[in-house]
Amino acid sequence: MPSFCRMFSIVVVTVFLASCLAMPIRDPYSYSSAVGQGGGTPFASSGEGRITGVRVWETNNNYYYNYYNSNAYISGFQLRYGNTWSPVFGHEGGEKQEMELFNDEAIVEVSGKYNPADYICYLVLTTNMGRTLSAGQPSQISFNFYPANMGNELRLLSGRFNGAGITSLGAHWGLVYMEGAGNSTGNSTSS
Repeated sequence: MPSFCRMFSIVVVTVFLASCLAMPIRDPYSYSSAVGQGGGTPFASSGEGRITGVRVWETNNNYYYNYYNSNAYISGFQLRYGNTWSPVFGHEGGEKQEMELFNDEAIVEVSGKYNPADYICYLVLTTNMGRTLSAGQPSQISFNFYPANMGNELRLLSGRFNGAGITSLGAHWGLVYMEGAGNSTGNSTSS
């Protein structure tokens, strides 16, 4: 009888392992391919934990306008991970837009417009709570980035910039494993 139990156990474990191998494994990460002409210096933001704040600088140059070029573009941006701000990608020229995220708030969509000849013209970051930060002017070619998997959020932005602004932009999505409760920002209270 003991050999029968051992054989039965081996069969059960084998069937279990085979069924695990047959199940598709979801990739917890996805990438929204970069848009834009892509000249200049490459960048990729990074940090520990959830994105808790965003700053975006918009340049509105009325002297730089013709049929092919937008007169407004994204000159730079910065992301905050936890309490630490990333470097500024691009530069801090023009008007600054800023948004601090609440506890358990995450960026779940990045959209906007880009000019294939030069810069990202318009940028909109949307959170899971329906709040948005927008900068630039809505002209040129549209793009819309969102995660491929439910429950994922923006982890980092990558692309290229030159001396004037952001020339290309892509989005990386993934899961954030947080210990304890959400973010610590000035926009929320804890009890």
